[in-house]
Amino acid sequence: MSKNQIFSHALEIDRSICVGCTHCMRVCPTHALRVRKGKAVLYPDRCIDCGECFRACPINAIKIKEDDLSALNKYKIKAALVPSVMLGQFPDNLSIKRIYKAIYELGFTHIYEVEQSIEFLRKQIFNYQKKSNIKPLISSFCPAIVRLIQVRFPSLTENIIKLRTPKDLTAEIIIDDFTRQGFSIDEIGIFYITPCAAKIAAIKSPVGEEKSVINGVINMNSFFNMIMNKCNSNHYTEEELMEIQTTSLPPMAITWSLTRGEAQYVKGRSFAVDGIVNVCDFLEKIENDEIQDVDFLELRACDESCAGGILCTKNRFLTIESMYKRASTSYNKRKNIKFNKNIEKLLINKMNITSIEPRPMNLDNDVEKAIKKLERIREIMCFLPNIDCGLCGAPNCKNLAEDITNNKAHISDCVFIQYKNLTDTEQAKNILTKIWGENIFEKDCSKKGAKYEGS
Repeated sequence: MSKNQIFSHALEIDRSICVGCTHCMRVCPTHALRVRKGKAVLYPDRCIDCGECFRACPINAIKIKEDDLSALNKYKIKAALVPSVMLGQFPDNLSIKRIYKAIYELGFTHIYEVEQSIEFLRKQIFNYQKKSNIKPLISSFCPAIVRLIQVRFPSLTENIIKLRTPKDLTAEIIIDDFTRQGFSIDEIGIFYITPCAAKIAAIKSPVGEEKSVINGVINMNSFFNMIMNKCNSNHYTEEELMEIQTTSLPPMAITWSLTRGEAQYVKGRSFAVDGIVNVCDFLEKIENDEIQDVDFLELRACDESCAGGILCTKNRFLTIESMYKRASTSYNKRKNIKFNKNIEKLLINKMNITSIEPRPMNLDNDVEKAIKKLERIREIMCFLPNIDCGLCGAPNCKNLAEDITNNKAHISDCVFIQYKNLTDTEQAKNILTKIWGENIFEKDCSKKGAKYEGS
């Protein structure tokens, strides 16, 4: 994605449902949300698609843009790119062969597990560490973290390992396999089954690349339901299942997407931090040199990493249990997947991404103007109460001061300023209506928690 191109986003607000409750605004790690006219508004240059707003919304007004299975019809080769965490969603009594069978019945011609490129990637991370003098190196596995660093911690952008992720490497193997068989690129469709919104955004507008080699992204939650419907409605015979070939992965690959799945295999002092709040806290300490002598950081936006993705169906702790059970019974657990020389050569040529550009939340691209705006923000903060109540429609007082400086808000949006300065109650009402909508002052017994909720 080019430096000046804006992020593509998988999350969108359904304004017909949104009630401007501020739940999403309060949990956003990059302060990308505001409330205007009683509806949540997204600042797209700040959003990192971490999905915290999706989790927090009490009425499901945050939607996820995705592809559907009808997109398969464009291709002769219809490859499902399945992460190990998806297989961990299913009941333990449902065999992987039955799951594979159901996926084929949904229209896919081939199934690949994402983690079959992990052993190669692990070696490349090791080599990257040996060649680099940067500390700490930060994993590029989680796209929400990559964007978080670009936007909120731009000084650490150079610390991100510039290696492609497992899903991209496995997709390259798929493309190489079928082009060698005579298929053209246009005939090969690769669809990633995603546990989160950030990976949708990463595929639609990849960081450090012009275009992803993956053609579509399928919501794991809806995909899980489709597979379960197939499994519940069809009785697969032993003969049918015997024909199904599944991928044999070593334990390292199966558990790579879980917390410490990556960090345990790197050299030196490493930390595995999951959950966006924990990550932000840790990165602040790294940025301020409060934590030093760290060689590697595995940072994941979701609690328990991909097992806690917003599109996962199963409880994350039960998912982890299922994945470790599979790893413990893996008949490939004593050896790693070996790549032939042609595949290794292919992946080495496809391994690196270009520089990852910082995308800081600048007040202005002009340094002189930015300094003046910062001074203005400090002046405005002298008058604001600094209690971060959110009644102005911004997450905190500093964000309101920034919005005022950028002509996106007015100081009278602060209810405390209104109380101090306004004698005209009608004017105060008009200001609050601008933020919270026309119905904010009306009695409504159908709202959440009220007498006739939902009626």
